[in-house]
Amino acid sequence: MIIGVPKEVKTEEFRVGVTPFGVRELAGDGHAVLVETGAGVGSGFYDNEYTRAGAALVRKDELFRRAELIVKVKEPLPQEYDLLREGLAIFTYLHLAPNRELTDVLLKKKITGLAYETLEKDGALPLLAPMSEIAGRMAPLVAAHYLQKFKGGSGVLVTGASGVKAGKIVVLGAGVVGTNAARVAERLGMDTVVLNKGMERLRQIDELFRGRVTTLPLTRQTIEEEISDADIIVGAILVPGGRTPVFITRDMLKTMRKGSVIVDVSVDQGGCVETTKPTTHDEPVYEVDGIIHYAVSNMPGAYPRTSTLALTNATLPYVKLLANTGIEKAIETDRSVRTSMNTYQGKITNSALAEAMEER
Repeated sequence: MIIGVPKEVKTEEFRVGVTPFGVRELAGDGHAVLVETGAGVGSGFYDNEYTRAGAALVRKDELFRRAELIVKVKEPLPQEYDLLREGLAIFTYLHLAPNRELTDVLLKKKITGLAYETLEKDGALPLLAPMSEIAGRMAPLVAAHYLQKFKGGSGVLVTGASGVKAGKIVVLGAGVVGTNAARVAERLGMDTVVLNKGMERLRQIDELFRGRVTTLPLTRQTIEEEISDADIIVGAILVPGGRTPVFITRDMLKTMRKGSVIVDVSVDQGGCVETTKPTTHDEPVYEVDGIIHYAVSNMPGAYPRTSTLALTNATLPYVKLLANTGIEKAIETDRSVRTSMNTYQGKITNSALAEAMEER
């Protein structure tokens, strides 16, 4: 199989879909790997490392023209749409639910869209987890940065000081993002509150943190009560393949402390805050009603070396499966691969995505 690894074009996105080690593995299995010149530089992987591993360096247009399978990190952007051709398969983070335009392009061109974020194995999301872990750990640190007064924040030091209370963080969702956000916040000494719909998961969080964080059910009442004096709110809600429901409305912002910070990690799937809109690393924040919003849709891209290694550790076995088995056969015989499939032969194949498209 011919596998293509393009350079990412999203603003300040320095991750890469396959490392030189991955190229060596794929080439060793008899596959041709095309890597766009400079694709790995942002993650500290240089062209000569790829060629030594067995890759051919090519331009982006040639890569898309020749490849049977494209392995990326982020979804194709409008400047890449013309490069997509019928019959191509793409394995990447697609996040299609809030993106009707890209969904329509994939359907029209009959692209096989395989999404990291919906691939399931044993009830877990193994290709989403590595980036969720990093984004969750980043969230309290990013928010703490923007709490600085000269950044527009309230001037609260999240760790507190002798005789001064630590800051308060409210985490919506207790999955991988939420758990890692709570872990970092708790270690910083923050007053940490985790809200989640499933009580069994809240019991697990209680046991994990040995009572050092507060766990509460995710309801409108608890949200309103807890965010009123919060310094940081982390949105960590996920509906795999679907649109994230809104839990914090604009009216709720009026009850919050001015200068507090919302980090909506759910932005990839639309966001769990009504006022969320995607931002980029070069313009990461904006203010609504005195509340700072951070909604960068590729947060782990800020740490590309760590993120690329963590991601490709998880994705490479599936890239090898697709290449060695063949895309059609892998879809037919492997349940995990089927769960990653969002579009196929001009049709939406993920039920949550189909529902999200009907609502738009």
